[in-house]
Amino acid sequence: MKVEHAGWQWTAHVVLIALSAAALLPFALLLVSSFTDEQAILQHGYSFFPDKFSTQAYDYLLNQSSEIVRAYGVTVLVTVVGTSVSLAITTLLAYPLSRRDIPLRTPLAFYVFFTLLFNGGLVPTYLMYTQLFDLKNTLLALIIPGLLMNGFHVLLMRTFFMTSIPLPVIESARIDGAGEFRTLYSVVLPLSLPILATIGLFQTIAYWNDWFNGLIYLTEPKLFSIQNILNRIMTDIQFLSNSNLGSAASQGMAALPSTTVRMAIAVVGVLPVLVAYPFFQKYFIKGITIGAVKG
Repeated sequence: MKVEHAGWQWTAHVVLIALSAAALLPFALLLVSSFTDEQAILQHGYSFFPDKFSTQAYDYLLNQSSEIVRAYGVTVLVTVVGTSVSLAITTLLAYPLSRRDIPLRTPLAFYVFFTLLFNGGLVPTYLMYTQLFDLKNTLLALIIPGLLMNGFHVLLMRTFFMTSIPLPVIESARIDGAGEFRTLYSVVLPLSLPILATIGLFQTIAYWNDWFNGLIYLTEPKLFSIQNILNRIMTDIQFLSNSNLGSAASQGMAALPSTTVRMAIAVVGVLPVLVAYPFFQKYFIKGITIGAVKG
């Protein structure tokens, strides 16, 4: 029986390793394609073993390195500030909703759930942020629209507080004289690292990948995030490649690595998130399984 069990374990390990490798294949192809010669891709298509390697796409991006470095700085600032404040707001709303003795708990929970079903639309949102709050061409335009919480995150954190934080622990803190904020800070939050890491990762990815807010609220290039800069570079290449600027200019434009630079842009945009994810993985897995039914 032990030999049989060990055989099944090895089989399961092999299958899971193969599935994990298959999940990494698209990223490997993306990375290899970004270092592939433009003409090789146009002639032979994408391949893990291209005929000719080239750094032309990254050379093109390096020519605009000052803009990219500044955009990285903007993105890091917006992501850190936005994630931290958003996580604090989400926690401060989810914790009261998890307490059964809080007045108006049910109407507040319904209000949060209602935001998952309906929103005001793009035009009213744009007018509110640009005319009422005057956020156009400010860094706050990249932070505040994603800061006003996410109803799903609030409900997910509320569920964790209700199912994973023992009520006797909270009651003992109250008996010892701790107030609500002291209980939250000293008792609840140390026990909530899995859900905090999970929601934090969601918010980090959302802020890092956000390009839409920059597109509609910003016209100053110095405020562009990395996603806006990379999107502009790709748009410029497509425009130049399709333009009729005379024979000499057309030949120069045709030499632009329009295909491989898209791959390089994707690598530059996604690499920091891929590097950071393993550090959050164990908390992310534990937090995302909240509410699972045990068999």
